[in-house]
Amino acid sequence: LPPRHMDSLVQILDALESPARGGSPGTVPALARALGVCSTPGCRAVLGEPPEPPPAPAALPPEQWRLLKELLGPDPAAPERGAVLAPDGSTVALGPLLAGIEVGLRRGGSEGSWDPLPTLRPPLDPLFAVTIAEVLGTSFLLARGSDSDGTALGPGGCWDDVDDPQNYTLTGPPTPVPDAVAIGAMDGVVLGARLAREPAPLAELLRGYYGTGNGSDTGRTPSSYRRRDFGALAGPGRLEEELVAMLEVLRVLPPTRGLLEGVGPDEVAAVARRAAGEFTRRYVECPAIVPRCMWGARPYRGTPSLLSLPLGSVFIHHTLEPDTPCRSFRACARAMRSMQRFHQDTRAWDDIGYSFVVGSDGYLYQGRGWHWVGAHTKGYNTKGFGVSYVGDFSASLPDPDTLALVRDELLPCAVRAGRILHNYTLHGHRQLGHTDCPGNALFQEIQSWPGFQ
Repeated sequence: LPPRHMDSLVQILDALESPARGGSPGTVPALARALGVCSTPGCRAVLGEPPEPPPAPAALPPEQWRLLKELLGPDPAAPERGAVLAPDGSTVALGPLLAGIEVGLRRGGSEGSWDPLPTLRPPLDPLFAVTIAEVLGTSFLLARGSDSDGTALGPGGCWDDVDDPQNYTLTGPPTPVPDAVAIGAMDGVVLGARLAREPAPLAELLRGYYGTGNGSDTGRTPSSYRRRDFGALAGPGRLEEELVAMLEVLRVLPPTRGLLEGVGPDEVAAVARRAAGEFTRRYVECPAIVPRCMWGARPYRGTPSLLSLPLGSVFIHHTLEPDTPCRSFRACARAMRSMQRFHQDTRAWDDIGYSFVVGSDGYLYQGRGWHWVGAHTKGYNTKGFGVSYVGDFSASLPDPDTLALVRDELLPCAVRAGRILHNYTLHGHRQLGHTDCPGNALFQEIQSWPGFQ
């Protein structure tokens, strides 16, 4: 089969929507539902019963048709099957993405401000219903009574080969909302809202949002801003309201009526509040961190030493080499592999020294991570995390969004999660060793950050 890249899906959509190849614009959402997208009770109530499965479109070669059926066909035993690897390094579940796109197309078409359930009170937004509200609400409804946070969300996962991705393996026990579903849902809301304002060909929409190709190093893609853009559409309080409305819809649908039997309005409100809060903290307020298995890390040499959390310090670095900021997943993954080779082979360290590395593509990259002692700040590696920006920042700064990724997202998120103390101290590397790191410009900048001493 073709690789499960977003590019493979875009090529299929190009063929299906091209009149010159026997296709027609706007046929993809109906085809997706015929193949299995939107198979849940709530989604069917909003978008209607699916059409009959069609024969193979003449515009598609047999291998592309097989890939499309495999990506969109429901498989409860392997929910991660319907996911693709996007050029920004994120894994996107296609079900909520395409359902959100269909809502956007209906709203932006001749139906105008389409509302399939106008009598419902409180009102239900179809865009949130088919992307995130049903799956998130039911996940937390099933997990209610659990004391631990996040039991109804995650995990992430990794592909077997980022150049030719075929198999995606979760890194922990699955929930109804693994990371790929959360990402697909956020993208479905963002792109559905965009299509409602301005309809566009789907292949063109996806190509522009995710980037033109996995080998492109030209710059940060719009999809890397999904957390910010979804947060603008879903808050404050909006997601919680939509969850309450969706759960009340499920209460009256025959397939899900029993799920809410004996669950009163107060408990529904509590489930919605917890679900919205945890989803927002994990997927909106906290930055995405690319795991080691996605950037191609070598194994750790020896046995890593465990940190004792929470830690009281954060140390800011720049990499110096590479000296140029990386602005795409491909470029940042190459930079990570290069640094790890240098640290292991030249410096004879056990692993890449930093706890986390910051790309200018909108993502952080896991080095030693939250739990293992690093090799970033000699004499202080057990006392704090080492966070390094890719590039040489002696004379210039990372762009404002890349600075904010650590200052406004990573550090507050780590405090909330109990990984660093609320009164942590922040230092530049040069304050604790004989080095110019993190460069004059970046060192000047971090002196205005919370916790700097």
